[in-house]
Amino acid sequence: MRLFLQDCGVVCPLGSGKAEVARALFAGCSDALVSREDLLPDRAVLVGAVPGDLPPLPAGLEAFDSRNNRLMLAALNQITEAVEAAASRYGRDRVAVVLGTSTSGIAEGEAALAAFRADGAWPPAFDYRQQETGSLAECAARALGLTGPAYTVATACSSSGKVFASARRLIRAGLADAAVVGGADTLCQMTLNGFGALQALSQTRCNPFSANRDGITIGEGAAAFLLSAEPGFVEFLGIGETSDAHHATAPDPEGLGARDAMLQALTDAGLTAADIAYVNLHGTATALNDAMESKAVAAVFGGATPCSSTKGMTGHMLGATGGVEAAFLWLALNPATNPDSLLPPHLWDGVPDPALPPLHLVPLGTRLREGAMLSNSFGFGGSNVALILGRGAV
Repeated sequence: MRLFLQDCGVVCPLGSGKAEVARALFAGCSDALVSREDLLPDRAVLVGAVPGDLPPLPAGLEAFDSRNNRLMLAALNQITEAVEAAASRYGRDRVAVVLGTSTSGIAEGEAALAAFRADGAWPPAFDYRQQETGSLAECAARALGLTGPAYTVATACSSSGKVFASARRLIRAGLADAAVVGGADTLCQMTLNGFGALQALSQTRCNPFSANRDGITIGEGAAAFLLSAEPGFVEFLGIGETSDAHHATAPDPEGLGARDAMLQALTDAGLTAADIAYVNLHGTATALNDAMESKAVAAVFGGATPCSSTKGMTGHMLGATGGVEAAFLWLALNPATNPDSLLPPHLWDGVPDPALPPLHLVPLGTRLREGAMLSNSFGFGGSNVALILGRGAV
């Protein structure tokens, strides 16, 4: 069964909506990261924050009111027409909701705990469902009025990449005819301090695959798609999932799980490495991630396939990164959002690490050749996913 991504909603540090995000993405926007002083106790830190106001949740969903769920709603609002068409065609109970996150509404829990410590009472507006991991899909399903299967995938930074496989299984098993997929993650103190404790935060904007890389920049964002068998501009061609379980936080230094995820995705799509026109790298700019990913990508594709990490523009959006970077592929493949056929550029200082296999890191203005696109997302615990999208039938 062929499946297509009918529409795309995206909110990230580059902006909100397909047109705004596409303009910034293909222009290589380098000023979307901002300095924040409220996330670490001892210093300011550069982060990828979503600018502007977010939509309020519909009446009756106050118990789910968190920045994370509002981010998700902002992306969902952009695909409402496609979702309603699917609900009319298949029935509201035949449209699933499968979304990924890692932070959920932890920021609301942090604020509530601070109030409790100060006043001895929990704020009246605080509800545990604001930070519960499963609230993302439940809130989205309620907001959209969908009654099909709804659940959240939480596998750290691979979360909203793996939702594509989960939703496809539901459709193939006959449990749904269409699915809302994507994910959201939000800046919070716990995440920033956790990565700070791991000494993984960059002192400046992250610098993926550079000899001078010194860690990640954290970001936030959300993406949403409607997946169904109705033909669309972008086709979901294949996916590969592996779990190498090398270490709780460090990746397998040889990148074997990452390599196998890409090979599985190619096999699943019925493609060869030569059919891939672009690879969106996980590219977090930590010493270990970039080292293992460069080995894995070089083993599968060699050094000629155009690649880039977009995290120099957005920061690492954690559980949302797979979904948002899938949105970047969707924007690149769709002629309406990419009329000049540009690739997302790789922003870095241009100083290659001689210890890494060389990759073709594309500069600003590089044109897309005909072919499919692959996106990598790797999470803690060795959770790896590679997603392949291509141009659809219309």
